[in-house]
Amino acid sequence: MIEVNAEGLEIRDLSVSRGRTRILDSLPELRARRGELTALLGPNGAGKSTLLQAIAGLLPTDGELSLDGKRLNELSARQRAARIGYLPQLSEAGAMLEVFESLLLARRLAGHHDDDANLAHCEQLVEALTLAPLASQRLGQLSGGQRQRVAIAQALVREPTLLMLDEPTSALDLHFQLSVLEWLSREAREHQRVVIVALHDLSLAARHAAHVWLLHTGRLVACGSPREVLTPARLREVYAIEARVEWPQDGSPPAIIALHAL
Repeated sequence: MIEVNAEGLEIRDLSVSRGRTRILDSLPELRARRGELTALLGPNGAGKSTLLQAIAGLLPTDGELSLDGKRLNELSARQRAARIGYLPQLSEAGAMLEVFESLLLARRLAGHHDDDANLAHCEQLVEALTLAPLASQRLGQLSGGQRQRVAIAQALVREPTLLMLDEPTSALDLHFQLSVLEWLSREAREHQRVVIVALHDLSLAARHAAHVWLLHTGRLVACGSPREVLTPARLREVYAIEARVEWPQDGSPPAIIALHAL
């Protein structure tokens, strides 16, 4: 079993504004560790996408962001991009590229220039995410769910230290929701990556995340293990729902069942 490294992403007193509007307000100390999948949760407008964009260097910030002890604001844009893989919500970019071409391009842009190694790595990733039947198709010909899986592969193929994905399961059917999150958890564990995933599905987060950050109206409500964070009282406070939270003792997956809105 691989030991989880204490290093990773650390956030201290982070605030982010868009114009005169404060989106994230003084997020206290947060850590996403290597080897773990961290779920970023909260209702619409909580600040999840803003936080990911700020970590990726796409928005100006106040406060401290560091990765493996190195402050991110001291890195050049190229150095930051080499360490961080960020997948925003699904876009239509690169629609004329073939799937396999798009993976090779993403890998080369990340600074990997050994063509034989690049081909081998992309082939392995295509098999792992069951993309082989789509490899020669153009991105613009794919369904939303297929493009989502390709976009995940494009982020992973760069082999970043920190991988961030904004609602990567939103366009996927149930089979691929489960398989992609299982694969991301394994990728974090086996390659000691920091993986942060913004999700709306609380049951998926409870099942796959080792750690949870819960945001509401730009503030941190709670962080910790899924069992510590996802309580009926907290779901009532943040999501305005009455919910039943089940943590089976026999090892079955946890379940969060919304009973009614408040």
